[in-house]
Amino acid sequence: MMELFSLKGKTAIVTGACGLLGRNHCKALAEAGAKVIAADVDEVASKKIAQDLGEGHMGVGLDVSSDLSVMEAKESILERYGRIDVLVNNAAINDMFENPNAALELSKFENYPISLWKKSLDVNVTGVFLCSQIFGTVMAEAKQGSIINIASTYGVTAPDQKLYQNEKGEQTFYKSASYPTTKGAVISFTRFLAAYWGDKGVRVNALSPGGVENGQQEFFKSNYAERTPLGRMAQPTDYKGAIVFLASDASNYMTGGNLVVDGGWTII
Repeated sequence: MMELFSLKGKTAIVTGACGLLGRNHCKALAEAGAKVIAADVDEVASKKIAQDLGEGHMGVGLDVSSDLSVMEAKESILERYGRIDVLVNNAAINDMFENPNAALELSKFENYPISLWKKSLDVNVTGVFLCSQIFGTVMAEAKQGSIINIASTYGVTAPDQKLYQNEKGEQTFYKSASYPTTKGAVISFTRFLAAYWGDKGVRVNALSPGGVENGQQEFFKSNYAERTPLGRMAQPTDYKGAIVFLASDASNYMTGGNLVVDGGWTII
């Protein structure tokens, strides 16, 4: 049974590898036996992650929104490994405002900047499209492979704006339309590509994680825990099993699915 989860002899690309979840996706795949390509716009940090994973792994600089950058990364990976078996489309951006004091007003739908909307579409949707098209074509030609698109519970349900109210009931921030819209698009794209490449032996699934604890304010963590059946936010390591499952032969009859791992968030 455990051999089904082995990734020995496989190569796995993780985009957004320097992020909180990206680093853990890399570790999980490496622990399962894969040679991991840590890919991120920060090339130096990507190479450090690969070095920390041990011998045989690779770090590359990658801008997922640039077809030229993705093509160059593909050539480098094929030159070294000669194959691509797993792609984890993890790179994404979430709302960041240069002036924290203006975040409340700018995050309102009525005021949300079109520049942030376009940037989110470019990275969160076009980035998944380009990496799937360029890396995935290698898999389709080899008639094997697994693509894992990282979506979100906010691609399944609408944001609960009450999470962002402090102890006094004051709204501190609004989750904008861009993140749930792009993550919903990722889930729909997953279904399209699963159907399109089904006869090529390429499986395409989405993983929708819940919120991860990462230094948020106490009122937010408390609000999130109260709304979640398991009573807590996720730890970064809580998705390692799901990643290995979707990447490995343990899920070889699963495609077009959306694996929700959220502590029960979406059932309420």
